Amino acid sequence: MSDLAGLMLSIFGVPVTGLIILISHLLSSQMDMLRRSSVFAAEVMEVFERSPPDKELVSQAKALCRDYIHSRLIRAGIVWSKPECAAASPASKLTEVSAALLRLGDELEYIRPNMYRNVAKQLNITVSSESIVSDAFLAVATEIFSAGITWGKVVALYAVAGGLAIDCVKQGQPAMVHTIVDCLGEFVRKTLVTWLRRRGGWADITKSVVNNDPSIRDHWLVSAVCTFGHFVKAVFFFLLRER
Repeated sequence: MSDLAGLMLSIFGVPVTGLIILISHLLSSQMDMLRRSSVFAAEVMEVFERSPPDKELVSQAKALCRDYIHSRLIRAGIVWSKPECAAASPASKLTEVSAALLRLGDELEYIRPNMYRNVAKQLNITVSSESIVSDAFLAVATEIFSAGITWGKVVALYAVAGGLAIDCVKQGQPAMVHTIVDCLGEFVRKTLVTWLRRRGGWADITKSVVNNDPSIRDHWLVSAVCTFGHFVKAVFFFLLRER
């Protein structure tokens, strides 16, 4: 045994060949970790590259809001015509998403009907002022998402928009519907757009929530119903601020 080999044996307590194998295994493990990290990073980048740009995500959010409000107004027996400019994105892209959003909204509103009715009355606001309507909607939206973002909370946000829009039209202020749509779009731009990009866009709701798996359905419903507490809290603080 050479002096170098003897020294290595005395230091590491393993034969030279064993040490070489050990180092080889360590290097292989590190390379495998780097490779997996690179693959994960590439997958993340691919999702971002596939995602629509921020401006398009906001435009789609507003188009979905118009669809949701239009559906709720029709259900309430109120006539309201969506403007033609609502179709900022190809309709085929959002048809499935809009249908999913409406279906999930139906379930949520069935569970908590009083939460999404007479929203203006709950907030104790008049709907004749754009600033009042915007401030009230943003106060509720901010509180709903104060503890994080989920698809359940997104559905709840649209349900609030639908309920408030019905109040506006019933009180002779149909123009306020556009204020609500613009306000939701601005909230999405400031708060939700990065989260949406990470998930690949609005179409993710059809994969993550609209599923026959009971555990997934339970998860989104619990997440959505839990927004009731945030809604009540937002109403309380909004009323307190207005006094």
